[in-house]
Amino acid sequence: MASKLIVLLCCFMATVLAVEKYSDEFDNVDIQEILNNKKLLRSYANCILDKGRCTPDGKELKEHLQDALETGCEKCTDFQDKESKRVIKHLIKQELEIWKELTDRFDPKGIWRKKYEEQARAEGIIIPQD
Repeated sequence: MASKLIVLLCCFMATVLAVEKYSDEFDNVDIQEILNNKKLLRSYANCILDKGRCTPDGKELKEHLQDALETGCEKCTDFQDKESKRVIKHLIKQELEIWKELTDRFDPKGIWRKKYEEQARAEGIIIPQD
């Protein structure tokens, strides 16, 4: 009886300690389509920067962006983690102005750039140092 209780308690603790993921409701969004369309990309950037209206998926992104930065995207789904790297790489290589606006807003002291620099380099991303 005691061993069953211990197993049950361990299962409960594992469930409690599991990291809650962000919603995967918008994981079917075609990120490449957004990246290929400067007007659409600018619209998403404006949403995140409080300069424009937000689509439901833009609003969801905006809501979790700071937390994702602070936690290393630990609550991201596999799709969100993979696509966030793709977006970062694209912004740095193709849309440096948008990249700078976002980093000025969400990382004005360069804390997150420094923290993720090595990881980004392993992904083939060289983070600009202003």
